Amino acid sequence: MPRTVRFYTLGCKVNQYDSEAMLEEFLRRGYVNALQGMPADVCVVNTCTVTGTGDQKSLQAARRLKRQNPQGELIVCGCLAQRMGETLRNTGARLILGTQYRAQVVALFEKAMAENCQIVAVDSLQSAAFEPLSIHAHEGHTRAVMKIQEGCDNRCTYCVIPSVRGGVRSRPVAEIRTEAQALADAGFSELVLTGIHLTSYGRDLEGKPTLMDAAAAAHGARGVERIRLGSLEPVAVNDAFVAGALALPKLCPQFHLALQSGSDPVLARMKRRYNTAQFMAAVEKLRLAFPDAAFTTDVIVGFPGETEEEFEQTEAFCQRVGFLKLHVFPFSPREGTPAAEMPMQVPEPLKAERVHRLIAVGEHLSTAYRTGLLGRTLPVLLEEMAGNGTFGGYTPQYVHVTCKGGQHGQIVNVRFTGLTKEGMTGELVETL
Repeated sequence: MPRTVRFYTLGCKVNQYDSEAMLEEFLRRGYVNALQGMPADVCVVNTCTVTGTGDQKSLQAARRLKRQNPQGELIVCGCLAQRMGETLRNTGARLILGTQYRAQVVALFEKAMAENCQIVAVDSLQSAAFEPLSIHAHEGHTRAVMKIQEGCDNRCTYCVIPSVRGGVRSRPVAEIRTEAQALADAGFSELVLTGIHLTSYGRDLEGKPTLMDAAAAAHGARGVERIRLGSLEPVAVNDAFVAGALALPKLCPQFHLALQSGSDPVLARMKRRYNTAQFMAAVEKLRLAFPDAAFTTDVIVGFPGETEEEFEQTEAFCQRVGFLKLHVFPFSPREGTPAAEMPMQVPEPLKAERVHRLIAVGEHLSTAYRTGLLGRTLPVLLEEMAGNGTFGGYTPQYVHVTCKGGQHGQIVNVRFTGLTKEGMTGELVETL
C-alpha cells in the first residue's frame, strides 16, 4: 500500500511553489496525497520566519501534527528551518530541511528512515545556485505559481529574509519558457511569476535579462491566457518596464507594489530604496498605461520610532493611492536585524490599535474600488465550484467574483451586480 503525504504551508507564494514542487517529488516516488481527515504517513510543514507570528504558527503546526499523529513522520522545511536548523530537532522531525535541497527531499527523508536517524540538511547559502524546481499539474487548479527568482541582496533593517534565502539567483529565460509551456499543456490558464525579490530578476545572469524578458517568455506559452506578476519594488517601474508590460496583452493589470510605510522618515529608517514621491510616480505611470489597474500592497505598522504623525502619514498615503487591498502587519523584531535593536520600540497595544485602524482604511478603499466596478463587464477566470451552478473566479485586476453559469477553467464575461464582503457578484454575459 503506498505511503501517504500531507503538506502544511505557511507564508508567501514562493513557499507555496516550493511545497507544490516537493509534493510532486513525493508523488513521483510513489507516495499519494493523504485523504482529508485521515492521518498521513508523512507530514511536511513548510515554515515561514518573516515575523514572530510566522515562527509561532510554524512551530505550533509542527508540534500539533506530531502530537495528532505520533506514528507518522514529520519533515520541517523552509525559512524557519534554515534559520534555526539544529534547534528544531526537538520537534521530533525526521528531516529538517532549509531552503536548499528541496529537490532531494524524498531521498533525504528515506535516507533518514533507512538509517533510523534524524537529518538536518541546512547549509550556508553564500554560494548557493538557483535550484531548478518545477511543478506540472494538480487536479482542479487553473492558476499556477512559477518561481523564477530566489534570494535578496537588499538589507532592509527589519528583514531576516536575506539570511534565510541567500543572495539573488535567477532562473534562465529558456527554462522559464519551457516550464511555462509545460504548465500550459497541463491545463493551467494563468501563470503567476514570483520570487523572493522579483525586481532583482536577471541581474545575476549572463546578458542581464530583465523581468519583462522573463514575463515575455511565459507569455509566449501556447494555451496560457493570463500572466500575473508577484510583488514588485516601485523603483522597477520605469519607462522600459511599462513599455514591456504594454507589449504583453495577457499581462494582468494588477500590481503588488511593496510600500511598507507611507511615511518618508519611516522608510528611511527601514532603509527602503524609495520614498513616497517615487512610489506615487510608479503608481501614476502604471495608471496612465493601464487605466483599469488595481494596486495591492504590504504595510508594516509600529516600526521603531513610528510617531502618531508618521502613522497618519501612512493612512493618508494609502488613501491617496486607493489600493484594492492592504496586507497590514505589526512590526515584529527579528533577531539579528538592526531594527530589533533600535530605540523607541512601539508598545504592542499601540501596534495592535494601529493595525486595526489601517485594516479599516483598507476595507474602505477596497469597497470604494469595487463599487466603481458595479455595472461594468470584465473577464473572469472561473476557478472554484461553489455549487448550484455557481462559480467563483477572478478578474485580471484580482477582484473575486461569483456568478451562475459557465464551466470550470473558462474565462467568461461577467457584468457586476453587487458587492460581497471582499468581492463581488455578477451575471454571465457571454463566454469569451
